[in-house]
Amino acid sequence: MERCETAPGKANLETTVWAVAPGRINLIGEHIDYLGGKVMPAAIDRHIVIEATPIFEDFCEVTTDFGGEERKGRIEFSDLRPRVAELEKWLNYFIGILHFTSEEGSRLSGFSARISSDLPPGAGLSSSAALETAFSLVLDSIAGVERTVLQRARLCQRAEHEFAGVPCGIMDQIAVGAGRAGTALCLDCDKEEWSEISLPSSWALLIADTGVQHSLGDGEYRKRREQCDRVLQILEADSFLEFTQEDLERNRDALGDLLFRRARHAVSEMERVDLFAEALEKQDAKSAGHYLRASHESLRDDYEVSCAELDALVDSAYEFGSERGLIGSRMTGGGFGGSTISLVEQDSAALLQEYLRKNYSEKFGRELNCFITRLVDGASVGPVQPPLVTL
Repeated sequence: MERCETAPGKANLETTVWAVAPGRINLIGEHIDYLGGKVMPAAIDRHIVIEATPIFEDFCEVTTDFGGEERKGRIEFSDLRPRVAELEKWLNYFIGILHFTSEEGSRLSGFSARISSDLPPGAGLSSSAALETAFSLVLDSIAGVERTVLQRARLCQRAEHEFAGVPCGIMDQIAVGAGRAGTALCLDCDKEEWSEISLPSSWALLIADTGVQHSLGDGEYRKRREQCDRVLQILEADSFLEFTQEDLERNRDALGDLLFRRARHAVSEMERVDLFAEALEKQDAKSAGHYLRASHESLRDDYEVSCAELDALVDSAYEFGSERGLIGSRMTGGGFGGSTISLVEQDSAALLQEYLRKNYSEKFGRELNCFITRLVDGASVGPVQPPLVTL
């Protein structure tokens, strides 16, 4: 694992730069990244792209139609305080990156940035981490600074904690930066180390975006973290990695029903990640599907972060059935809206896609954004528009 310090390079003060960062899905291991658990994210072929042109000013201008709404903001480098006005809060992702980049000693140089995306916001596909990562790459490219994936992930995570108000783990930022085509990451969030694991070539990945936009900064995400912290306090432990299911059962009365269920999800999900990885390596579709379904049910019942739309999509996938090619399905991301993922045999992917669209439209009266995706490389920056992205 690379852990070198940031290194100065040659500043780029004249040439337009392009940064591209993918979204990510998480195959399994939900809401345990911030508890130090192992997770299995992967970068997908939906991206945020930033075109940045240096200007000789002490500010940056950001223009975006990300999310279908044209917005423009100006950030003075002399005023990097978090914005509190509702219409300006979207700038806090950028301000946090600027603040911590400057705090490290990098000189901020002015630029004008245009942001485009085919990555739906609020869909549980880590649009915020992609935005942060691409923006950080722009700053470093202009300043001539080099940093490792892990260093950038830590910087972006800190910005999201302290400026966007979301106490996220480090999974999203690492997945966006370290993704490799055709593979998922086996990421140990406690050790901040990862390896790669390939999906069987005969399996396809289908994403279904409910269109219900979650907002992880609205308090529910923070509540789950606080509840997990309370479990550790009651059990006088430092980490969920110390627990087994038997430990939780012995302390059920001390925890009470709510905290017991929160802890049961965390511990069982940590176990499922290892079991799912074994199933992938053996190309054991039946076992892989079992662990995906168990993960969703735990998130729905014990952690209570699902919603009617997510549950309906997962139920529809299993109604489609393994006999027609389904391997497994679950919600992905923080929940309260967002997307589901389904693993399905390649030859059946289009049929499942149409099945989910039809059922969703009949049940909720609106169109489902459902697409087959590829696993791709992580974020990059360069002097030319990336050919892999057409927005």
